[in-house]
Amino acid sequence: MPAHRLLPVVVLLFCAAPTRAQPKLEPADFLLPDEAKMTPFKDRVPMVFVTSNQPEWKALAGFWTEGTRDDVDPATGAKVTRKVVKIKVPLGITQAPAVPAENPMTAEKWVLGKKLYYDEILSTDGTVACASCHSPAKGFSDGRRTSTGINSALGPINSPTVFNAAYNRFQFWDGRGSSLEDQAQGPVGNSKEMFGGKSDPWEEAVARLRANPGYVKAFNAVFGHAPTRDAAAKAVAAYERTVLLGDSLHDRAEALMRKRVTEEESGKFVLKAEDYAAALKAEFARKGPALADLGLTEKDAATADEFGKHLLNGRDLFFNKARCSNCHTGDTYTDHTFHNLGVGATKDGELPLDEFGRFLRLPTGHKDQSFVGAFKTPGVRGLLKTAPYMHSGDEKTLEQVVDFYDRGGNVNAWLDEKMRDTAAEAAYVKARAEGKPVDPSVRTYGPTKKPIIPLKLNLSAQEKADLVLFLKALNGDPLDPLVSDPAKFPK
Repeated sequence: MPAHRLLPVVVLLFCAAPTRAQPKLEPADFLLPDEAKMTPFKDRVPMVFVTSNQPEWKALAGFWTEGTRDDVDPATGAKVTRKVVKIKVPLGITQAPAVPAENPMTAEKWVLGKKLYYDEILSTDGTVACASCHSPAKGFSDGRRTSTGINSALGPINSPTVFNAAYNRFQFWDGRGSSLEDQAQGPVGNSKEMFGGKSDPWEEAVARLRANPGYVKAFNAVFGHAPTRDAAAKAVAAYERTVLLGDSLHDRAEALMRKRVTEEESGKFVLKAEDYAAALKAEFARKGPALADLGLTEKDAATADEFGKHLLNGRDLFFNKARCSNCHTGDTYTDHTFHNLGVGATKDGELPLDEFGRFLRLPTGHKDQSFVGAFKTPGVRGLLKTAPYMHSGDEKTLEQVVDFYDRGGNVNAWLDEKMRDTAAEAAYVKARAEGKPVDPSVRTYGPTKKPIIPLKLNLSAQEKADLVLFLKALNGDPLDPLVSDPAKFPK
């Protein structure tokens, strides 16, 4: 190999001096593992996800269930019996989160990741942790319109929740992160969030971790080397991968529907008001959290049948007239793509450059104008815990969100086609071409004066109320304390 190709490695590993060689330095970004430093294979505790479509799901005692399994040590070929942790994926989430091959889940790594998530050691002034903007007490968000970072710096965007982020195809509102491991690295490198005034913030953050004997011991046990950026990101991602929210009143109504249809042998797997009512009655019986989500108390038990009708109507609106399911689909209610709703548009319908969203993150040479002003579709589970809403945090309540969609969002030149009345736009163009009168309130854009007409839903007051009720029925049961309590760890 030519000598000049070795230069970057030499520069990285050694600090040259005029008179003598300096001590070897370990890179901050990554290191290769030393198996001798790691917890022995037989003592590592793998973590596996179990979903409701697997036979053992019902038998699991709770979210975090410990057991044993037989494995083969890849280094020796010896058969060993190891402890295993089985994570009971909540009802309503039918797929296990994808786990990268290079970052397998273990209990030891999960514990390290959880400690890092709640530790302020990774911020310049020692005041900000991941949990500062993604707190379990606030729906793994922060309850603010936009977040506050180091030195009380106010960020430009609403803090997205970590709920079910393990299923996101893209991370961050503009999709610049491709995985939880990728996302975990962002805040430390952001001068408004966790680190400022450093040319390489992660290098300083890693130096802090390496100065902490407890973290040095933990990283060696899990990764076989000293703390690094790569390992820290993997550990935090392992913890975040278990922030799973489901088991909502709606999920339980669907489960009751499947049971009913199976017993009837009708084959018609369609939700009825009676299914919601049955789920509600069970919630009244156990005095569950969904009652408060829906604004009910134990005194309202007699209203279960009536509320069942409103919940069914809200669900029908979600999937039909209100058009929510055009973008909010699947187990976590997102299409995993980006849409321009007009959030951030001025009153004149202009879109500032800092509101260009996904478009700005597309690589040069691949800029797609259909993504101008487009931001990621969030899931709709746990909405009561994650207010305010939209990437701007402008909508404070679910009622305001429904009103926003009811008027068709905010008009701008790049409004998503799913938000537009394309039939009315075509009629406008036709009338204009024929010299007929056109609506003067319609805004047009560009050299061709393209009309942009938001699609109004025209929901009645009762329909809006029922739709909000259904959204509240997706809120879900509280997370297991092992995940949501910063001080609680497995024994």
